[in-house]
Amino acid sequence: MLPQSIQPPMVTAKIIFCSQAHTTRTYIKKMAAFHSPSSASARVVLLLLINFLVAAFADNFYQNCDTVWGDGRAQIHDGGNLLTLSLDKTSGSGFQSKNEYLFGKIDMQLKLVPGNSAGTVTAYYLSSKGETWDEIDFEFLGNVSGQPYILHTNVFCQGKGNREQQFYLWFDPTADFHNYSILWNPQRILFYVDGIPIREFKNLEFLGVPFPNKQKMRLYSTLWNADDWATRGGLVKADWSQAPFKASYRNFNADACVWSSGSSYCRPNKNAWFWEELDFAKKGQMRWVQDNYMVYNYCTDTKRFPEGLPTECAFANIL
Repeated sequence: MLPQSIQPPMVTAKIIFCSQAHTTRTYIKKMAAFHSPSSASARVVLLLLINFLVAAFADNFYQNCDTVWGDGRAQIHDGGNLLTLSLDKTSGSGFQSKNEYLFGKIDMQLKLVPGNSAGTVTAYYLSSKGETWDEIDFEFLGNVSGQPYILHTNVFCQGKGNREQQFYLWFDPTADFHNYSILWNPQRILFYVDGIPIREFKNLEFLGVPFPNKQKMRLYSTLWNADDWATRGGLVKADWSQAPFKASYRNFNADACVWSSGSSYCRPNKNAWFWEELDFAKKGQMRWVQDNYMVYNYCTDTKRFPEGLPTECAFANIL
């Protein structure tokens, strides 16, 4: 998303301000726990399978996306199979999908800015337009070398966000491409990383909780300078001697209902995602991620919401 629609700096500062030594020890411990011989081999096989399936149905960037920002810093390569965004002290860059969607499953493989990425944000999100816009966010907050990225997620409904959940990742997102998916259907929004669900936002309109189900949204992705807030609440600035910073994209796939001439058209196979929900195994995977890698959850931040947590926080896990 664009810089002005980012969460309040005071919230980010609350999340990020911690001992760097403690962060490093915690991250290393979690990485070691994840890469036990049995679990590591199983997840490598799963990742290879996901990569194969996504590549088999991937869309071409020339055919399906437009580079819209950055004066040549967003570039398409390899006959349309690879797209790169770059950021320097003058400007960042971005692209958007040609189509708009009303519900769908969006897949993209990303390889994030390597090395000292402090102050940078790589954003990958769906958004509508207007003052009461809807938005579904993946944002990757850069860090100094040796420190983990933070994956920031948020859901905006009718122009209101404040539904942040943040995670460490259980792998190095700069070493190779990994698949990040947004599933958006009338019942729920699911965030996936390499096929593993990390977050669910349910449609609880019957409880008065807004849900994005009326506005068409377009896919956007940007790489930009946010060193006033992104890394340790803005204490760590971008090191421009490392520029240009670069993020890479491949295997974009939108299995979605495309908006055209005032209505949406869905592919015949839409049932694969249109009614998707988490089964017992997938709920277990999501719980594993949230127990081990979640670093901030708005639904537990009683200081931020002194008059009571948002309604969905009380019901999301029991409905």
